Amino acid sequence: MTRWKDGTPAERKYMIRTMAFTVPYVAVNVAAIFGVFDEIIGKPAAWVLAAVVAAPIIGWIWSILSLMRDSDEFMRALMAKRFVVAAGIAMAIASFWGFGESYANAPHIPNWMIFPLFWASFGIVTPFIRTSH
Repeated sequence: MTRWKDGTPAERKYMIRTMAFTVPYVAVNVAAIFGVFDEIIGKPAAWVLAAVVAAPIIGWIWSILSLMRDSDEFMRALMAKRFVVAAGIAMAIASFWGFGESYANAPHIPNWMIFPLFWASFGIVTPFIRTSH
């Protein structure tokens, strides 16, 4: 709650936007876990479900880019650096695992896991990237 009171207007907007995209994302995935969509799996209508679940991810990306845009120059550069480094780490890990699947019979991991992997990477690099150069 301190972040809400002490944060900048851009940070408060970011929190609102993030929650606005998180709630429907979680709701659809929880419904899927409980079998609400089982009847459409494997049918053309499932593409609509895939789009509905993917849409909040687009929203999250827009939200973080809006935070960067609305922040001061230092924070913008810092967030951009963290974003790029986290994306690079996530792509390197995903590529490594994909080659492991192709060449070493590693178990398959769904492609959608790249997004949580990116945010995990972002969380890990954030405390270490403290300057914009």
